[in-house]
Amino acid sequence: MAKPQSQSWTWEFDSPAEAVWPHLADTARFNEAAKLPVHDIEERPRPDGSVRYLGRAKIGRVALAWEEQPANWISNHWFEHRRCFSRGPFRFLRVRFRLDPDGGRCRGTYSVEVEPANLLGRLLLAGGFLPKAGAGFTEMAATVRACARGDRETPFAFEPPPASARLPALVESIEQSGYGHGRAGRLAALVAEAQDVDLTQIRPLRLARLWKASEREVIELCLQATRAGLLELRWDILCPRCRIAKVVVGSLDRLPQDAHCSTCNIAYDRDFSRNVELSFRPAPAIRSLGVGEYCLFGPMGTPHIVAHVTLDAGASRDFPATLEPGDYRLRTLEPGPELDLAWSADGFPAVIAEADAMRAGQAAAPGRLVLANRSDRRLTLVVESRDWVRDALTADRVTALQAFRDLFSDQVLRPGDEVSVRRVTLLFTDLEGSTALYDRIGDAAAYRLVRDHFAFLAGIVREHEGAVVKTIGDAIMAVFPEPLSAVEAALAMRDRIGSFNAAHPDSPIAIKLGLHEGPSIAVTLNDRLDYFGSTVNLAARLQNQSEGGDIVVSATLAAQSAVSARLAGRASRQETAHLKGFEESIAFLRLLPEAAT
Repeated sequence: MAKPQSQSWTWEFDSPAEAVWPHLADTARFNEAAKLPVHDIEERPRPDGSVRYLGRAKIGRVALAWEEQPANWISNHWFEHRRCFSRGPFRFLRVRFRLDPDGGRCRGTYSVEVEPANLLGRLLLAGGFLPKAGAGFTEMAATVRACARGDRETPFAFEPPPASARLPALVESIEQSGYGHGRAGRLAALVAEAQDVDLTQIRPLRLARLWKASEREVIELCLQATRAGLLELRWDILCPRCRIAKVVVGSLDRLPQDAHCSTCNIAYDRDFSRNVELSFRPAPAIRSLGVGEYCLFGPMGTPHIVAHVTLDAGASRDFPATLEPGDYRLRTLEPGPELDLAWSADGFPAVIAEADAMRAGQAAAPGRLVLANRSDRRLTLVVESRDWVRDALTADRVTALQAFRDLFSDQVLRPGDEVSVRRVTLLFTDLEGSTALYDRIGDAAAYRLVRDHFAFLAGIVREHEGAVVKTIGDAIMAVFPEPLSAVEAALAMRDRIGSFNAAHPDSPIAIKLGLHEGPSIAVTLNDRLDYFGSTVNLAARLQNQSEGGDIVVSATLAAQSAVSARLAGRASRQETAHLKGFEESIAFLRLLPEAAT
């Protein structure tokens, strides 16, 4: 039997490890740039709840089959991959990478160990397989060096397919819609020039962060690009444990009632606020993407995971680690308990996995991470940042945007279907004294006035990242994903009504406003996405308490820290009232007209 062969390469970088890691730890991007083939992964659950990951690929005429071992890594420090082959020229392949800081610089060591399985494997190694691979790796490390110090935009050389001749016309169409915001060309360049790994899941909030742009404007850009035919949208049903999309559908009416994650071996349901995410990918007619994986387990494939380490039963290890203060979740790759914690102290608590519990132990030394497996089986311990939510465009947010409702009014749930929304803020408006207004100016003039006032209100709602769900007579119902946005919209409506009335001097109006936030149910009603439940009912009842010129805010909404700070110092009055449909008295805050004392 031939012995394993190994080789290492060391590269110097004139940038800190934090600038180099995101590129060299992006193993899917690395493998695509190295022109390795995509592969298929089959997940096979075991009786104990763990999972086997079986891969298959083909390089030329050579078929490969292997079992993928869960990768190990500590962000910004090291990673390790191992494959055990059942078919192909090699018996196993192990890749290790380590970054060692050196002041504001760092040193990277990349190692490959491989054992031949047959004559072909021995011939490949004798023919210089490792030195040839190393030459390619070293060339890619040079481009990473330049990217990390800002001399180039992309970390690896990549030759995209020929760009579609339709792109210029699509860019013009998107910009003419008013939703391009001057960025349609940049989005088209991304679609034409980026690697496949950048395009399989385009996340607008991440683009907005990278482009230093308004989140709403980038969301609107992607929505309009879908309407124009540059992109296609996808609803990802994320596993609440590993945050990986296990079900992907193209429309809301195809959302399943529940899903199963074979990786975590759990079943889970839908929640618009937590695990239904809207993302995008190029329309196939514009850019066709490969099918399959470039790397199943890669540190940058799940960048919210800062530590992912397999330990034998009873084993403990102490690693150098750089963790930022924040909210974390401690869990295992295998099904089992988990623990959320908020960390701000000097030493991160030891992560201890037991048979039936996940515990936070004594604080480690600053800059260290202690992991301990005190169960009776091999486990992969995971430390993940809860900051993943910053890039997730959840369904509750996007369905509360006016652009989504305008461009995708056909995106509704199946008749009779309903999806929970953890928190939503609702704003109801109505015209004060509308009956007298109709009598005074006549039906035709009143209709035009109401129509103009709807446009006035809708503009403010959109400006504050909300959406008009429906109009009810002279009233509107608007939805906002963030409570403060709804309050800001209500204040803007009241503050700007003078300008509206100045444009309609013969028929000034006063608006009644009521707001409340809480859990709700999303449903399809009259062919539109609507909301149902006590939160909706209470918001409508509070609007009825408004006298015109004031704003009625539920006590629970007014008590939220951001809202309370925004309303501090404004003339207001705490009140309670018995409202129709509610047994207990309802407390609310009445924001008095600005002239009131």
